[in-house]
Amino acid sequence: MAKKARKVTIVGSGLVGTACAYSMINQSICEEIMMIDRTYDRAVAHALDLSHCMDFTPTRTKVYAGRLEDCRDMDVVVLTAGANPKPGQTRLDVLGEAEKITRDIVSRIVDGGFDGVFVVAANPVDIVTYIVREVSGFLRNRVIGTGTSIDSARLKTLLSEVFAVDPRSVNGYAMGEHGDSQFVAWSHVTIGGKPLLHILEQHKERFRHVKLDEIAQKTKDAGWEIFTRKGNTQFGIGNALAYIVRSILNDEHKIIAVSVVLEGEYGQTGVCAGVPAIIGDGGIEEVLELNLTWEEQRKFTQSCDILKAAIASLQL
Repeated sequence: MAKKARKVTIVGSGLVGTACAYSMINQSICEEIMMIDRTYDRAVAHALDLSHCMDFTPTRTKVYAGRLEDCRDMDVVVLTAGANPKPGQTRLDVLGEAEKITRDIVSRIVDGGFDGVFVVAANPVDIVTYIVREVSGFLRNRVIGTGTSIDSARLKTLLSEVFAVDPRSVNGYAMGEHGDSQFVAWSHVTIGGKPLLHILEQHKERFRHVKLDEIAQKTKDAGWEIFTRKGNTQFGIGNALAYIVRSILNDEHKIIAVSVVLEGEYGQTGVCAGVPAIIGDGGIEEVLELNLTWEEQRKFTQSCDILKAAIASLQL
């Protein structure tokens, strides 16, 4: 019996889109990748370049160029095309331009018959994810933003350096906006299954140098540090996208901090924000409601209020 090919479209053949495609190819995540760019020749060139990887990968992935109207048979559409902030701007400063780009792209994809899952990386990702949901009319489970997945990975990397462990032995989440109002839910950070706050309490002298506020700030600033030094981020977020797509296509039920439309969770509605969620073949299978401390809940509410104000400014 022939196996159904898993198909992914990447809209935006820039640094993030191509990093995502490269990660998926090397991890054998799907059988077909369609590259789309506003400049068709650019999409063709990237597709050709990526297709030349196949002699050196475990399995073959068919890579080709296409157009927005060609997404009918795709399982997942990854949106990386958007407006990039200039030095001195925040992700929210490019909201107006991002809305125009997103509306055009999503309308054309849905009108072409696409019925799969959107995975969004374009910034400001929480608000763009909300726009995608509104324009597409899809149920919330089929519209996923990368949210604070990359921030959570940065947090784990920073903690792994402080405590000299593998980042994969650290569990925890940055939550809220993928931006300046994000926060770390320290009450749920563990190392090897042991709560971080308990470790610090037990070994006060050994870890007296550890400042959680400084680590949280470094987590928040990590993307900007990369951006100011080389003008973009690509590999971390590209791999985060591939990780989310793999969990969808393989129905892995991974728990990932993603941006999702909240429907009462954490006391919030009418907003997308970064929260841990179970990701499977239907997209968002379940949003996990952590038992946040009073201060963490205050920070989450404050972050959502900022995002709601930005959404309101668009008059969707």
